[in-house]
Amino acid sequence: MTINCNGKLLSLEQPKVMGILNVTPDSFFDGGKYKNEKSILNQVEKMLNEGASFIDIGAYSSRPGALEVDEATELKRIVPIVSLILKNFPESILSIDTFRSSVAKACIENGAAIINDISAGLLDDKMLSTVAKLHVPYIMMHMRGTPQNMQQQTDYKDILKEVLSFFSERLVAAKALGIKDIIIDPGFGFAKNLEQNYELLNQMEVMNIIEHPILAGISRKSMIYKTLDTTADQALNGTTALHMVCLQKGAKILRVHDVKEAVECVKLYEQLNA
Repeated sequence: MTINCNGKLLSLEQPKVMGILNVTPDSFFDGGKYKNEKSILNQVEKMLNEGASFIDIGAYSSRPGALEVDEATELKRIVPIVSLILKNFPESILSIDTFRSSVAKACIENGAAIINDISAGLLDDKMLSTVAKLHVPYIMMHMRGTPQNMQQQTDYKDILKEVLSFFSERLVAAKALGIKDIIIDPGFGFAKNLEQNYELLNQMEVMNIIEHPILAGISRKSMIYKTLDTTADQALNGTTALHMVCLQKGAKILRVHDVKEAVECVKLYEQLNA
C-alpha cells in the first residue's frame, strides 16, 4: 500500500498523520490564525517536527454554510503559500485541499504532491482528467451537494451502503482516466447528521473491501464537541479518543489539527498491534 509523491514512494502500511493548514479567514477551528509568512512557517515547522507526513493546505472553507470563495481568490491565497513552504521546507509533502481543477493544476506545478478533493470530482468536471494528467495521488471524499447546502441532504436509507456505492462509481470514473493512487475519505460531517456520522464510523471497517487506503478527517468536528456539549477548542481529548477508533477500523491517514497527539495515538495503536 504505497503512493507516489513527487517521485518518492511512501508506504501507508504504517498509518500516517496529515497536518491541517487552513489559510482561510472562516474555517471552523483555526480560521484566520495563519495570516502571514511567519505564522504559516512556524505552524508548518511545528507540524513537521511533531511527525506529520503531509501538510494539507486549504484556501476554501468547506465548513457547513461557509461563504462561497471565487476561483481567483482561492488561487491568490494558496499558490504563494505552496511556494513559500517548499522554499523553506523542500522535503515536505504538500496536499492541496481543493475541488477546483485550476487550483489543483497550479499548486502541483508549484511543487505540491497530492490533491484532496471534498467532491470526488463532482464539483468540477475537469478535476479527474486534470489529476490523471498530473499523475499525482488523489483523495476523494464522500459528500452530497456543496458546503453551502450539504446539511440539507442527509436523507439516507442506508448510509454505509450509499457511501460504498458512491465510491464504487467515483473509483470507476477515476481509474478509467488513469488515476492510480487513490485514497478514500468517508467525509465525516459532510452531508451527514450527528447520528449518521457515528453510524458510519461504527461500520467503517467495512469500507476496507474497497481496497484503497482510508483517510479519516474527524479532528475537532461537531460530531465530537456536540456529543460532549463543549466546543471545537475543547475537543482535542474527544478527537484523540475517536482517532484510535479510526485506526482500529482501518484508517491509514489521520487528517488532524493537532499532530503531536495524533502521532502519539498512532504509536500506541502500533504497540497494541505489535
